[in-house]
Amino acid sequence: MPKPNTTDFKTPLAVVTEHLSDEATQWLAERCEVLHAGTDDPRFLDAAGAIEALVVRTYTIVDAKLLALLPNLKVVGRAGVGIDNIDLAACKARGVEVVSTPDANTQAVVEYVVCLLCDTLRPRLLLDTAVSKNEWDELRQDVVGIWQMNELVLGVLGLGRIGRRVAEVARAIGFSVIYHDIAEIPEPLRNGAEPVSLAMLFAESDVITLHIDGRPSNNKFVDSALISSLRPDAILINTSRGCVIDEGALAHWLGANPAAAAVLDVHNPEPFTDSNPLLGLPNAHLAPHLASRTMTAMDNMSWVVRDVVEVLEGRKPKYPAW
Repeated sequence: MPKPNTTDFKTPLAVVTEHLSDEATQWLAERCEVLHAGTDDPRFLDAAGAIEALVVRTYTIVDAKLLALLPNLKVVGRAGVGIDNIDLAACKARGVEVVSTPDANTQAVVEYVVCLLCDTLRPRLLLDTAVSKNEWDELRQDVVGIWQMNELVLGVLGLGRIGRRVAEVARAIGFSVIYHDIAEIPEPLRNGAEPVSLAMLFAESDVITLHIDGRPSNNKFVDSALISSLRPDAILINTSRGCVIDEGALAHWLGANPAAAAVLDVHNPEPFTDSNPLLGLPNAHLAPHLASRTMTAMDNMSWVVRDVVEVLEGRKPKYPAW
């Protein structure tokens, strides 16, 4: 059977490599021919010469090698926030537009970070049976938070959309908030957070939350030197990208500091394997990348298809990558 080309379709061919909401998928299908296939699917390879749009999420890598298979590609839509799985330079060199949904999951991630803060700082216990007076008293004696949030300093690494909202919410709860960012953040956008050096951020924070992207220069950005400068009872939260932390160094620090804790929603690789050095540590808490997992956020991310169609129809997208 001959491979399809662009003349075989009445409307542009868009390939969706990962899950989109049903509503967004239907909307796209009304404007494009839609194929659901991963990049290693034979159907993808058969259709490669006709593909004009590619819609991806977190785990599809769009690099020069993939682009070479897609001579008619016009646009890549990243249904999500970070675009570090897309080689922007290679796309730009080919004249391929890249679009994303930069604010789609901000609320979901901020809520999740707050939940992690509460889980870590404020122990809770729910009863499903009656207990004796002695057991009642013992439970109330044992389940006690060591600190209140208004006694602590929250450090934010990366004061972008999510970092700013985390700072705003944390300040409202009562945290003192400091941050570090490579960019100069205008004061009105800081939401009360105070800028500090990178060294001070790690040395002074009781809790530190990471909100930096996965660009190559951020690989193992949180290295042994930074980790070892944390307070011995500090809490480290990562909902950004797994690659930004040196997991071996973190495991060593957690082992040496039993009063400390790390709560990691993201990992490198995903899913993590049995070789992950953090497994088995009682103060390392690993979650399966859940921060953006609300129906609203996932729907918001799926609507990257609107910008995909804007590009295909020759109009300027709302959220271009450059």
